[in-house]
Amino acid sequence: MAALPPSRLRLGLRAWRPRQGWAGAAFDTANVTVLSLLCFITFYPFWYVLIASLSDPLALASHQGLMLLPQGLSFEAFERVWQNPMVRSGFFNTLVIVVGGTGLNLVLTCCGAYALSRRRLMLEKPVMLMIIFTMFFTGGLVPNYLLVRDLGLLDSRWAVILPFAVSAWNLIILRSAFNAVPKDYEEAARIDGAGDLTILTQVYVPLCMPTLAVVAMFYAVAHWNGYFYSMIYLSDRELFPLQLVLREILVSSSTDSMMTGEAAGREALSTTIKYATVIVATLPVLAVYPFLQRFFAKGVLVGGIKE
Repeated sequence: MAALPPSRLRLGLRAWRPRQGWAGAAFDTANVTVLSLLCFITFYPFWYVLIASLSDPLALASHQGLMLLPQGLSFEAFERVWQNPMVRSGFFNTLVIVVGGTGLNLVLTCCGAYALSRRRLMLEKPVMLMIIFTMFFTGGLVPNYLLVRDLGLLDSRWAVILPFAVSAWNLIILRSAFNAVPKDYEEAARIDGAGDLTILTQVYVPLCMPTLAVVAMFYAVAHWNGYFYSMIYLSDRELFPLQLVLREILVSSSTDSMMTGEAAGREALSTTIKYATVIVATLPVLAVYPFLQRFFAKGVLVGGIKE
């Protein structure tokens, strides 16, 4: 069959291309308009908090309506926030909880997922049913508090780490990823004399790294945003995480310690301090997320194997 000349080929492609017309153009315009509006509605609250924290307190108090740029650039609110010893200690406590808690979560979740992915595991179905049962039913707050108290964990960072060492949902996700790894890799490692620990760390973990990154992000964000159980189990203010300090500032309006000697514009400065505290508590997660985002598409689908 003779090949078509370039002019005929271009004419054929042009004829095949669908014609939009007024209806298609109107549909595309409506789509762009609606999606742009949704993006603006989603992004504007965070943008407003950011530019309000960078605004002059008095200029911000006198402004009304939509605000797209800071009203008189000022870093006073961030200086007051960082000078607050509770914010600094809260930031340190949160880092300890996030790093230590996420590390413990990953170790125990990997061990549990590896054990549950074995082909000859005894009582596999009853064990999985008990794990799934905990996703829908819990003992309640009072039994958990009594357990933490009897273990001697009250007023310690372990109180917000150990009770949440393993998430059933993350355990199931990682188990599914381990099950998707071909058993030929494990058999080849066993022929070479590898044990279970070597197989887990050198075969399963590298092959399931995208899923591990997603699970680590889930655990880290949960630790970073957690404040409720810290409020229940911790009474020592030196151990308060950043989110609990943020709750006190926003809910209880406890900004007096950051405004010593202020008279004029006290309420306006208190408002900008609240906005600045929100940014300080949110920015680290937003800064880390883009570096892990590329793992999410592979990790959530569960089953892709890195050759």
